Formats: sequence, C-alpha cells, structure tokens
Amino acid sequence: MKRVSFTFRSLLAGLVLVLFALPAAATSDRTPEQVIRLSVETLTAEIEGRRDYFADNMDELKGLVDDSLDDIADFRYIGASVMGRYFQNATPQQRSRFADTFRKTLIDTYSKGLVTFDYRELRVLDNQQPQRHEDQASVDMEVVAADGQVYPVSYSLRLSSGEWRVVNVIVNGINLGLTFRNQFDQAMREQGRDYDAVIDGWAPELAVEELEGGGSA
Repeated sequence: MKRVSFTFRSLLAGLVLVLFALPAAATSDRTPEQVIRLSVETLTAEIEGRRDYFADNMDELKGLVDDSLDDIADFRYIGASVMGRYFQNATPQQRSRFADTFRKTLIDTYSKGLVTFDYRELRVLDNQQPQRHEDQASVDMEVVAADGQVYPVSYSLRLSSGEWRVVNVIVNGINLGLTFRNQFDQAMREQGRDYDAVIDGWAPELAVEELEGGGSA
C-alpha cells in the first residue's frame, strides 16, 4: 500500500479516535496525565508496523477500536453534551440511540485516520496545569507533523466511578465537542426538531479548514 503523507485531516481523524480509545485500566490510581501518556503509547504501539495490514482490513481495525471503548468512554455523557439543549426533551430511547449512533459513526468515519495518521512525534507536555476540581482535569500535548508543524491538543477528562474518562478534546484551538454540538443543533433546526430524522442521518462532520486555521474554544 502506498503510504499517505501527513495531512491535517489524518491528524484530526487519528486524534478523534485516540480520544475514545484509551486503555481500560484508566483508574483513579493513575493521574490524568498518566492516563493520556499510556493511551497514546498503547494505541500507537498497536497501529505502528501494521498500518498496511489495517488499511486492507478496516473492519478488524474498527473492531479493535470498538472493543477498547466498552470500559472507558462514557458515550451517554458525551451524547448528552452533543445533544445540548435538546437532550432534556428527548425520550430515553432517543438519548440511548443517539449515544450508540454517535459511537458507531465516529468509528466508521475516522478509523481510516489511524492508518494515515503520519507524524514525527506525539508529546505530552511535562508542565501541566493544576487541577481545579477533584473530578475534572485537562492534559495538554503536542503533535509534531512530518513537516515540523506543531499542533496543540488539550484533552478534557472526567472522573466517573473511579475511572478517568476523556470527554472532549480541543485541537489547534477548536473545541470538537462544541463543533459536534453545533452540528446537532443545525440538523435539528433543518429537520424541524425531528429527533429520529436527525439521529438517522447523523454523520460526525468536521470543518477541517477551520480546524487547520485554528480558533477559540
């Protein structure tokens, strides 16, 4: 397979899945910084040296990512955040279905980014900001592209049932959770607040040009 050179789209796709593909042993015994370091090391070790194989066996890669989600990603919390102001009026079935749909479409849309995610270095910063709350934290890292471009990344974590879970990520100054929330809001307005139609048609699109240019969270 011909290797794909680094692109911001690949960076973004890879980071979106790294966000939700943390190892299951992310207990409160580890600091948020340790959780992120381990997650990056674990997932890249799994992919490196097997990119060509996974590029030809995408279903296996999707299964690998999907299996790692069960014990670490709180998609109920993430789904509620993305639904935003519409969450309260949604039925329990619609809330659950959107969480499941968000998870599936995220994996299907961005799995390819894990095998085209070309970079020179992933580095979790040594000097992290102190936690303001016992159950919330952020961890900053940088991605150095093959061309030397440095992209800042900030992960938001939440302590839930004794486990640190990543619930959002800011890439190059753009809040991805807010991006998805705005997308859901636009879809609801376009579909006349038809929850089922929005969920059925959901696809996690990202404005790559905006992300590449940077912005405020």
